Amino acid sequence: MEQCKVNITAAGVLRCHSNVVPMECYLVLNNTAQTLIATLCCTAGTLCVLENALVLYLIFSSPKIRRKPSYLFLGSLALADTLASFIFVWSFLQFHVFSGADSSKVVFLLKLGGVNTTFTASLGSLLLMAFDRYICILKPSTYKVLVTSKRALVALVVLWLSIALIASLPLFGWNCCRLNSPCSELFPFVDNSYLLSWASFVAVLLASIIYAYGHVLWKARQHVAYMEKHHRPNGQTNTKMRLDIKLAKTLAIVLLVLITCWTPGMALVTYSIFFKMDTYLKKVFAFCSTLCLVNSMVNPAIYALRSRELSSALRKICTSFKRKADISESNPEAESTQRTLPLENISDRFVGNSTKIQASEGDNMEAL
Repeated sequence: MEQCKVNITAAGVLRCHSNVVPMECYLVLNNTAQTLIATLCCTAGTLCVLENALVLYLIFSSPKIRRKPSYLFLGSLALADTLASFIFVWSFLQFHVFSGADSSKVVFLLKLGGVNTTFTASLGSLLLMAFDRYICILKPSTYKVLVTSKRALVALVVLWLSIALIASLPLFGWNCCRLNSPCSELFPFVDNSYLLSWASFVAVLLASIIYAYGHVLWKARQHVAYMEKHHRPNGQTNTKMRLDIKLAKTLAIVLLVLITCWTPGMALVTYSIFFKMDTYLKKVFAFCSTLCLVNSMVNPAIYALRSRELSSALRKICTSFKRKADISESNPEAESTQRTLPLENISDRFVGNSTKIQASEGDNMEAL
């Protein structure tokens, strides 16, 4: 790969003076790396589309499920992850593997805006889901009043429109070509000040998600300690403690996956704003970028397929296919599979016994 020798000022700052992407400055992957990253993107992208498409089908094929606010947030997450897999894999491979020879400024910024919109909307949906659970724990008796389907839809519309607007700012003029300012070393045509603003916005989203789930995790640990101190061991107490520990482990996995997938890429983005990036770091960033796709791939397993209602709907579909294919007359294991207590019910224990959520609250989303 050629070294970057175009549009570099005496100070070593990359600047844009044309509408043609300076390929030499950004295409750093050799043939081996291109093959590896193409395989990774195609594999993760395909699984991501299949999993999230299944989640969307399970949610919107059931009128009862799709009316619930928690599942509206989950549907937004699945939609964002599905779109992200399509847009990211197409634009990423077209640029890094096929050299993006036909990319103009407008086309590239349009693709980048699509990638930023979908991945950031995925994070935003996770944030709404996190605060949905946060409210359920803090105010269980008024949860159904505070979180309604109408408010959930309004929140989702505001979220998607806001993120789409922020992601489109480079296309509307906040780019280094229009401003004649230093360009990012990681993204052609992108102004460093915009990149810093976007990175800060994503950092706020991540911090808010971590805070909300961290609060739930703290409540779980607090309840385990209370049960150990004030209750003598018995069957019911041990069951409650096991559920609390299971919830704490689940939340720890959620936070670990989120931090693992997003921190490396965001750290390199921030580093590129203030320091010079060499070819090795640019290669590392290219691979770290695919971690966001991996995060979208594992989201259904973490958030959707743990839901009792969605799992039950999936089992019904599988049973129906088996019957149509005459593989078996019945499915005796269907009723015994994945009988897990909804996390909402676990969360309600943390609030105390002074108030009880209505029985229908147990029908809310069991996933985080």
